[in-house]
Amino acid sequence: MIELVRTRRSIRTYSAEPVSSDAIALLVETLLRSPSSRNNKPWEFIIVDDRQLLAGLAQAKSSGSQFLKSAALGIVICADSSKSDVWIEDCSIAAILVQMAAHSLGLGSCWIQIRSRMQNESLSSEQHVRELLDIPPALNVATIISIGHPDEIKEPVPGNRLDFGKVRHNRFGNVFGAKIED
Repeated sequence: MIELVRTRRSIRTYSAEPVSSDAIALLVETLLRSPSSRNNKPWEFIIVDDRQLLAGLAQAKSSGSQFLKSAALGIVICADSSKSDVWIEDCSIAAILVQMAAHSLGLGSCWIQIRSRMQNESLSSEQHVRELLDIPPALNVATIISIGHPDEIKEPVPGNRLDFGKVRHNRFGNVFGAKIED
């Protein structure tokens, strides 16, 4: 698992190669096995592989979503906030797990933030996605994860570039002393 964490990078350029149905099934299984608070499972997932819908989703934000049109898949992660007060966290857990699963399958992925973002000055990204995919008003759209075969290579971030000053030991004033050797 640690090698997956070390080597996973956000991929925004994809080849035209489709994702196999077996790989999609494993990604769906990952989503459905994602932990959620009190096992409430407030999330809902929409697997999008229709090229026109992907192009429409790519317009969900003024910047930071356009690369979705070249992805093989977009996974829209939504939740019913009435089922859980921590629906955002539950969606986030599912989102990162499916990204790690995609990486383990040799696929690339990237998180596209939708919640609290705007498509334009008068329309939220969430409303854009909701209208495009006929999502009921009771569901909140958290994110879209783009997935496809990478058409770019990104080297892992070297361990010596990690900000160990962000890690404390026992109390906030105590900087954690461990370092990673490259």
